[in-house]
Parts: sequence; structure tokens; C-alpha cells
Amino acid sequence: MSASNAPVKSLGHVLITGGCGFLGHHIVNLLLERHPSTRVSVLDLRTTHNRNSSPNVSYYESDVTDSEATKTLFAKLKPDVVIHTAGSPLIAKNEIHYKVNVEGTKNILSTAQENGVKAFVYTSSASVIYDPKSELINANETYPLITGDAQPEYYTTTKAYAESAVLSANRQRSNFLTCAIRPAGIFGEGDVQLLPKMVTAFRKGQTKFQIGSNNNLFDFSYVRNVAHGHLLAVNALLQTYKMMPIVPPDSKRVDGEAFFITNGQPVYFWDFARAVWREAGDTLPMSSVWHLGEDFAFAVGGTLEWLFWAMGKTPNLTRQQVKYSCMTRYYSIDKARRRLGYWPIVDLDEGIRRGVRYILEQEKRDAEKKGQ
Repeated sequence: MSASNAPVKSLGHVLITGGCGFLGHHIVNLLLERHPSTRVSVLDLRTTHNRNSSPNVSYYESDVTDSEATKTLFAKLKPDVVIHTAGSPLIAKNEIHYKVNVEGTKNILSTAQENGVKAFVYTSSASVIYDPKSELINANETYPLITGDAQPEYYTTTKAYAESAVLSANRQRSNFLTCAIRPAGIFGEGDVQLLPKMVTAFRKGQTKFQIGSNNNLFDFSYVRNVAHGHLLAVNALLQTYKMMPIVPPDSKRVDGEAFFITNGQPVYFWDFARAVWREAGDTLPMSSVWHLGEDFAFAVGGTLEWLFWAMGKTPNLTRQQVKYSCMTRYYSIDKARRRLGYWPIVDLDEGIRRGVRYILEQEKRDAEKKGQ
């Protein structure tokens, strides 16, 4: 066991918003593995799923946008650290994105400041620097945020606004330190977005199609690596807190900074999809795969969107999906490596195996329950 993975002394009291969600519960589990004496509080809208049985974890149901409820809870708990992973679903309406991602984050942020929190780590998104025209090739944290009319996804605009609020709050009140983690394409056990859709495509026999020439590199991030990045950030902020009021040199600074966290293994988009399908049982040879041109697929996606809109449904192929699967989009993790000591602890192939195996085992359990 390496020094970075060895259990060490307690991090004090850590509050994790969204701690019953996909990423949040992985952070809870890894935190307890590495820092078993840490007191952990989870704040989530619903706390019935993804619960850790450790006596060191307490669960509280609350809405991050409810300022009175969060003030009461923080005054009671007095956490040392906040890891803010809670956010709106991607499919939510714009007003929900703003209310949860912007207003909710500002609420948690100000409440943390008022209650003596030392370190605040925000889960942002790698997409905050994405625009629909430019490809991202080994993009780093010097790239500007893309918001408003230049940003096609309002969800991403709200994540960028929230990140800016978090980083601006750094050292603004007492000894309060903040940073942001920007994951890209998270997948793994409990994933509800990426792997389940790909496995469903395999079940429907859709692996015989490929859009574009598959020459676009893309970043995917195994969830345990993203959790690892968050914990490194917490440790770094707490170390900086001990040195206050000294400010580290810019080359080593973590507080007030954002960090891309990925697997550091950009892969051709359809290679990732086919690795998932192979793990799920696909044996289709590449010679049987139909290649659809990007322009043709984009036109088909637009037509399907119009037809399905008339029926109040969403088609399996959309223009956004076509663009997403044909663009180059990967990021540099050099800053995280140098300042956080980050390096992925699980490689891409193993992450795919674990994530798909989880889905297959869940399907098996569900089938057994139905057969009883």
C-alpha cells in the first residue's frame, strides 16, 4: 500500500453534499477507507440509496437551496470540511439548473463561511471551457470559462457560475480556503448516465453502427479516480490551512484554484464504447460495423428530434449526441499532478470492467428477484 492510500489520522468532520449520489457515495467510501476515524455527515435530498454502514457516517435529508435548513444543520454539525458534489440533473429545466447549481452552491458556500469551515472543495465540470466550435486538445486550466450565449448547455453555464463563486470566496472571510475539481466523463459503479446507456445500446443491437471516422480522442474518468482527486484536494487545503496566513507560491498553490481530473488516458470515442460492449458480451467483428458520416448522422438526428418532439418523446439519436461522439475533447492533468500529487489509481480498462460488471450483476440480482 502506497503512502497516499494508507489510512491516516482523521480529517476532522467532513460534510458531503450529494453524498448519496453517484460520485458522492464513492467519495464517502474512499474517505472512510483512507481516513477511518473521520466523522462524515452526508446531506442529500434523499438518503435511502448508496448508504455506508459505518458508525462514523450520519445522514441528513435537506435541500441545498433551503437556506434556513442548511443554516440550522451547519450550526449543529460545525464541519471542518465541505465537499460540495450536489447538483441538478442534466435533464432538468433551466430554472432548476440555476436554482440548484448557482443559488444552492452560494447558499452552502456562505453557510460554510459563517460556521468556521476550513476547506471547501467544489465539484465543477470539465465542460466549463467547452464551446460548440472548438476542439479541446490537452486543454488546461488557463482556458477561459465559456458561459452565456457562447455556451450551448445551460447546465454548464451554471456550473461555471458556481465555480467562479467558490473560487472568489477563497480567503475572503477568516481562514476559509476553497478549490474546484473539474471531472470529465465520469463512469463506474452506480453510473446512471454513461455506461447504462451504452449497455442498453448493446442490448438493442445498436453496436453495428458507428458515427464518424473515430479519429477523435476523448476523456473518460473512472469514478474512484475522481473521488481520489477530491480527497487530495481536501488534504492539500488542510495543509495550507495549517500554514495560514502564509500564502504558498503560485506554482504550488491549491486554494483558489481549479483542477482537471481525468484518467489521463484519452481514447478514441468509439474505442471506449466498443470496450464497454465487449465487456457486456458483444462479439460483433469490426467488418460488420456500418460507418455513418457525421453530416448524414447529424441530419438524421435533426429529423428524428422533430418527429419525436411531435410525439413528446426523445429519439435514440440526436444532433447533440452526433456532435458529442465526433469531437475531440481531452484535458491535461499536469496541474493536478504537480500541485495535488494526483495520478489515477485505476486505469481505464479496469474501470470499464468494474463498471460493466456492476451493471451485469445488478441485472442478475433483479432477474433473480423477479423469479422468486
